[in-house]
Amino acid sequence: MSGSRFMRAIRVREFGAPSVLRLCSDVPVPQPGLTQVLIQVHACGVNPVETYIRSGSFARKPALPYTPGSDVAGVVEAVGEEVTAVKAGDRVFTTATESGGYAEFTVAAENCVHKLPDALDFSQGAAIGVPYFTAYRALVHKARVTAGETVLVHGASGGVGVAACQISRALGLRVLGTAGTPDGAKLALSNGAHLVFSHREEGYTDRIMEATEGRGVDVIVEMLSNVNLGKDLQMLAYGGRVAVVGSRGPVEINPRDTMMKESSIVGVALFRSTPEEKKECAALLLSGMEAGWLRPVVGPHYPLDQAAQAHHDIIECPGAAGKIVLTM
Repeated sequence: MSGSRFMRAIRVREFGAPSVLRLCSDVPVPQPGLTQVLIQVHACGVNPVETYIRSGSFARKPALPYTPGSDVAGVVEAVGEEVTAVKAGDRVFTTATESGGYAEFTVAAENCVHKLPDALDFSQGAAIGVPYFTAYRALVHKARVTAGETVLVHGASGGVGVAACQISRALGLRVLGTAGTPDGAKLALSNGAHLVFSHREEGYTDRIMEATEGRGVDVIVEMLSNVNLGKDLQMLAYGGRVAVVGSRGPVEINPRDTMMKESSIVGVALFRSTPEEKKECAALLLSGMEAGWLRPVVGPHYPLDQAAQAHHDIIECPGAAGKIVLTM
């Protein structure tokens, strides 16, 4: 391939509002290095973390200009000389990219590229990466769940929430969820939750406690810690754990709530995963795809030129229902 091919891609030249996401049509198609894979992108998932990075408020800042996006699904176009796991023509999804996923082509490291089973379409493939690997990390590597425990997925209808419900159910947990809309509740119930509570209703935490006969929950997967963490600590059983997946600001808690129950709060950061942890997670998720319980729920689709709208909507439109996906 000559190096003179161009593609459409979103470029960010400064940090700021969604409007800094600009579509450019003259971006050179990247070339794969020795251990890299070039993928023709069919769909790319949009994650909340990408909005934090774009705004400049996230701890890690990419060098400008950059193209966002880590969760692509598409077809392998070419591979580097040392790549053995996939070949040109394979359907794949990624958990990270080197050159950015909001683009017609992307380059990813071989260990971040996974085969996409035929049963899942590209939009579903684009909804696997960050949500499922984050949910698995929160539940297994950080909260160390065991079968028979009760888990509360606080925000069960978004990308990570649906993934956490499906994985929790497959791991033999009793799964409780919260959602902000009746549709979100339905979504969680049809994806593994045994019971779902509306977090917009007064006193919903009391109803969760009643559902555990006053014992509390063993693990909470928390998407909005700045709102819920104080309440979460009061809902934990003895030895309970809160896995902090998302937060949009500070919160005040009473540390005494952790003492009587000897409970713990643990943060979850996907980029900290070791190669061994990624492998283990990928193996479990592949078995889930083969068994049929891993079924990504795709929400709104946006064409690539509406990336700014997608970034606005994922933060400003409450009542998540599945994963937001950009299509090429």
